[in-house]
Amino acid sequence: MAGFSRRSDLVQEDRRPGAHACRPDPGRAMRPIHVAIVGCGRIADMHAPGYAGRDDARIFAVCDTDPTLAAKRKQEWNAERVYTDYAALLADPDIDAVEILTPQKLHEPMVIAAARAKKHVALQKPMTIDLKKARRMIEAMKASGCVFRLTDNYIYYPPLVRLREIIDAGEIGTPTNLRIKFISGGLGGWQVPASSWKWRMQEREEGRGMQTFDHGHHLWAAATFLLGSIDRVHAWIDSIDGVIDSPAVVTWKYRDAMRYGMCEYVHAAELSIPSDYYANDEWFEVSGSRGVAIVRRCTGRLDTGPIISLFNEKGWQHFSDIASDWLEGFRGATQNFIESIQGKTKPDLDGTSGYEILRLSLAIQRSAIEHREVFVEELDSTWPLLTRMRLRRADKKLQSKEGLLARLFGSTQRYASQAESLTLNLLDRYDESQAKGWSSTIGISLLADGSAPAMAFGLYIADGKPRLEVGLPEDPVLLITIPAGTWAAILLGKKRIETAFLQGRLKVEGRLEEALPLRAAFRI
Repeated sequence: MAGFSRRSDLVQEDRRPGAHACRPDPGRAMRPIHVAIVGCGRIADMHAPGYAGRDDARIFAVCDTDPTLAAKRKQEWNAERVYTDYAALLADPDIDAVEILTPQKLHEPMVIAAARAKKHVALQKPMTIDLKKARRMIEAMKASGCVFRLTDNYIYYPPLVRLREIIDAGEIGTPTNLRIKFISGGLGGWQVPASSWKWRMQEREEGRGMQTFDHGHHLWAAATFLLGSIDRVHAWIDSIDGVIDSPAVVTWKYRDAMRYGMCEYVHAAELSIPSDYYANDEWFEVSGSRGVAIVRRCTGRLDTGPIISLFNEKGWQHFSDIASDWLEGFRGATQNFIESIQGKTKPDLDGTSGYEILRLSLAIQRSAIEHREVFVEELDSTWPLLTRMRLRRADKKLQSKEGLLARLFGSTQRYASQAESLTLNLLDRYDESQAKGWSSTIGISLLADGSAPAMAFGLYIADGKPRLEVGLPEDPVLLITIPAGTWAAILLGKKRIETAFLQGRLKVEGRLEEALPLRAAFRI
């Protein structure tokens, strides 16, 4: 699962499948992986179902400081052992892995202790409360040779996974904007124990909001998963009651791309949110150069219609055949953890990726406090002011180098070297259903562009059946003349054909009406 950047200045986990020195010894190969759930509160209800009915892994032990709750969970999950002492649990040689579901501020010592005990670790998000602690955790787990992964169900939530597939398939063209809406209600959802609210209040007092920091991890992980690494943020975080960090608006710019995001937080104290889980819901909308795709719900059920809607040149398409229960993302996270221990795959959200999300979360909090744009890179810089100045200078230098036209329209010459191969593979894009009964002869004249020489091709369509040849047809019905780089950018989804025409980069001779079936059939 892509979408998370790598950092060369952190100790890197070995992410190759099978590259774990902490796997069970050969004597245990025939039994399931023994997992201990550490922290048996409300969120544990979402982790346990991922082990139900499995032959390769099971909840073997539970641990909680509340002995009554621990005993209750042991019975519910048919676990063999129960602990109230975490150190005693780690000393148990029959336990292979731990799922740590405790408050954020406790994560560092618990992960380091698990690393020393040679236990695989799945850690409930957020990773921890500051970057130094995160680095120490990564170093300890790297030294252990064990699997270390952050648990965030949103990157496994089936509708968001499908949304990512829609984006990657080019269904909305080049993505440019992501909009996330989060709404919480004062009523609805499941009952949250008072003990859970107590530690959340402590987190709030220390400056880590339950919505923008704790739950925010879900949204920032999803934003990164969908569109890539984030470069800078600007946030406004308020509170209507001094407790809940809402209303809030967070905006960001993605790294190395003309791509932006926004998240809006709303707390409606008098609203009852229909939900089997927490009393909140989210929706996600990604806009691109040729379409829009929307995931209409997540935690709750404010919208009970189709879970995904897609609009592009084909019109509206709605999808209901996708599992949309919030629990499904947790099942996916559990599957990844088990398969990582087995050496079949790698953690999708490993410690280094979790560090990236934590750094982004802390940048958002700093932006709100300091009322300014914050570069994410500032957060782990020894000299943040100098880092900020350097990045701003780099911005200005880039803008000056690109020039006005490049800033307005973008340079396409860098794609010119791909023009020939993209054109030779043009028939792979052909949709016969869009060209029934169509017959035409079309010439494509590519002008020399950068290092790419001039090229010419002929498209011959007979009753909907296409053929491509090198060289211009003798008497084309339609002749397209365009620089090689601009043509390649259009085929790659980096530029709209209408924009190229309006800019004078694309010239058309002959029967213009032939351009319509050409565009539809070849998805140009």
